[in-house]
Amino acid sequence: MEKLSQYFAFSLSPDTMQKILASLLILLVLSAVRWLTVRLMRRKILDTARLYHSRRVLTFVYSILLVILVGRVWVKGIQTLATFLGLASAGLAIALHDTVANIAGFVFIMWRKPFTVGDRIEIGGVKGDVIDIRVLQFSMVEVGNWVDADQSTGRIVHVPNSKVLREPTSNYEAGFEYVWNEIPVLITFESDWHKAKQILTEIVETKTEDLSGRMEEQIRRAAMKYLIFFKNLTPIVYTTVRDCGVLLTLRYIVKPRRRRGTEQALWEAILDAFAEHDDIDLAYPTTRMYRRDVEVK
Repeated sequence: MEKLSQYFAFSLSPDTMQKILASLLILLVLSAVRWLTVRLMRRKILDTARLYHSRRVLTFVYSILLVILVGRVWVKGIQTLATFLGLASAGLAIALHDTVANIAGFVFIMWRKPFTVGDRIEIGGVKGDVIDIRVLQFSMVEVGNWVDADQSTGRIVHVPNSKVLREPTSNYEAGFEYVWNEIPVLITFESDWHKAKQILTEIVETKTEDLSGRMEEQIRRAAMKYLIFFKNLTPIVYTTVRDCGVLLTLRYIVKPRRRRGTEQALWEAILDAFAEHDDIDLAYPTTRMYRRDVEVK
């Protein structure tokens, strides 16, 4: 140890030793200040998200101060504006990458308005109603997940603003406030599918709202901003053949928040109507035994 001390004493100049000691002192003082500040923040800030972002900001400030103070010890002219901005930019890029990305996402949300408070959106596989937009994150009430259809789960999901720059965002209400919904109705091959299709057409036209006028006006407004063209806005029933029978698909337009309610009303009307006709039966997967000696086909 004595030989090592003598080696450093002779190999380093007094000025260099002084700079090393000053740098260590600055590091110790800033570390102590940061540790005390973090302890105080843990007592005062109970929200985990706010505590996380506050610690990131503190880390950024700590890094900038450390670079500036240590730099002034070793490099002359560190106090010039150009040097300060360069060091600040480097510290910002390293220490607060996520925070800067969230702020950029906030600016994008405010400028381009991919959604606003009250809109129902889906981003990163999470669907919900936006209830708050802040500088670093936005919050929404979750929809779907383990709950069937478009009903709320009651959970509040906090999403970093940077997600809007990296993930596709689906808005259910911006520009055009309606979505197309489909209800598949499968009937047996032995059923009178012509009659069933006529019944379904009457039901979907009666039970769904007459929104053609309002929808056409919204389409005209949306076409000013987006390339949206809907030629046919009236309900329709499509016919397709499946393994178990004839598939009749009801397609109609509805507001996103009313999708489950309209499905319930339509299905109740369909079940009541089919119950009155013996020549219409709903199909389902079945197994049939065929004997060639009995059934000659």
